Amino acid sequence: MAYLDELFSVAGKTALVTGAATGIGRMAATALVKAGASVMIASRKGEDCIQVANALNGLGAPGRAEGFAGDVSSEAGIAALVAEVKARTAKLDILINNAGVSWGAPLESFPYSAWAKVFGVNVTAVFHLTRELLPLLEAAASDADPARVINLGSVLGTQPLADDAYSYTASKAAVHHLTRTLALEFAARRITVNAFAPGPFQSRMTAFATGTDEQARHVGGHVPIGRIGAPDDIAGATLYLCSRAGSYVTGAILPIDGGQSVQHGLTLFKE
Repeated sequence: MAYLDELFSVAGKTALVTGAATGIGRMAATALVKAGASVMIASRKGEDCIQVANALNGLGAPGRAEGFAGDVSSEAGIAALVAEVKARTAKLDILINNAGVSWGAPLESFPYSAWAKVFGVNVTAVFHLTRELLPLLEAAASDADPARVINLGSVLGTQPLADDAYSYTASKAAVHHLTRTLALEFAARRITVNAFAPGPFQSRMTAFATGTDEQARHVGGHVPIGRIGAPDDIAGATLYLCSRAGSYVTGAILPIDGGQSVQHGLTLFKE
């Protein structure tokens, strides 16, 4: 095996990616399958996950995918997802907590219910799912090759910009802090915990602003590098953190944002 292949290999690893039927989750799952991992894809829409898994298995890549329903919006849903994962594998090398929701409304009419809903999926589920899967993560972990947890944060969790998504931005800041907390607590268990802090990518959540090529170019104009994110941007970050190349990295909030996290006067979807 060539040096680069060995350094960034995830061949033979088993992963779970939540919310992976679309967007960034699908990008990460695709990268792992292409690089030789076995990937479980779970979201509320089980049929969509099955279709995505079939599409990935049709790529002729060295890895494989399996899709099924998994709802992290409730304690019962998390328990059911954990049971499903345990029925399919005795160890879990990689957990990507990607499932997330948002809510946008003007300050004056932003609903009370939007806080519990968004924090429940974006923060509470990250904690509880990770905790319940700890036995599988520990079973896969070693000193030379820790198990990996990647949480999905956001550039909006690093910048004081709401864009009418008040509970979303607060939840992503919470994800970043939870990531650092768990990184410290899990280090002795030989598990690394990091987070992505993406800028704008095309996804179902951002379809209102990036759904067409023209819209994507317009939003990309607000990014210092001059474009929105692409699948390979997520792929590279995923393989780095999940391979031997990233085995000494924990507690990091990795910006994948084209420079927005260091930009003054940040704007995304508004003029």
